[in-house]
Amino acid sequence: MIHAGQLIERTLHEQGRTVTWFATQLCCTRPNVYKIFKKENIDIHLLWRISYILGHDFFRDLSDSISTDNNTTSVSK
Repeated sequence: MIHAGQLIERTLHEQGRTVTWFATQLCCTRPNVYKIFKKENIDIHLLWRISYILGHDFFRDLSDSISTDNNTTSVSK
């Protein structure tokens, strides 16, 4: 299972963006961004906004993880 907050944090850092920049784009505070990073599950609307801001399809990442999990499960049966 993918930890959505960690994936967002990793993507943000890979893009060389700061937490301050991200907080400004999300119209929230830096502490709220750090709370997002700690969340395993994220509201779909918030995830859409984050995907748009970072130009990254987090929905695809999550979908790919389901496919991978299902393949692993069927192989081990």
